Amino acid sequence: MDYKQLNGLSLAYMGDAVYEIYIREYVISLGYSKVNDLHKRVIKFTSGNAQACLMHYLLEIEFLTEEEINIFKRGRNSHVHTSRKNMNIQDYLDATGFEALIGYLYLQENNERIKEIVDLAVKKGGASFEKSKFR
Repeated sequence: MDYKQLNGLSLAYMGDAVYEIYIREYVISLGYSKVNDLHKRVIKFTSGNAQACLMHYLLEIEFLTEEEINIFKRGRNSHVHTSRKNMNIQDYLDATGFEALIGYLYLQENNERIKEIVDLAVKKGGASFEKSKFR
């Protein structure tokens, strides 16, 4: 498979699953064992709003390479035919771009870079990102 030729939504599809696994592994490592507790903590990092805020932060601190920004844009600019009622369309597209970036890195087998991004997400606290700060 030539992952460089995949469209943004295919990359995002893969990235969504990969990011979820990394975050689930992190939350389990904290010692939580009740499924409800696990779920509540995981969604603080994996919700579309949290992903969009993380992406804004990565752009703000100039953490991404030119290639990574281009992959983000490929995902963000995909022709999405749906949206979430609990978030605005721009954040939804930015979250899709974030997932595309994670999917791309995964298919490149660049797990170290994914870990760097996840570590930043964990350090910043998932949903505790202040949206206004990164816009």
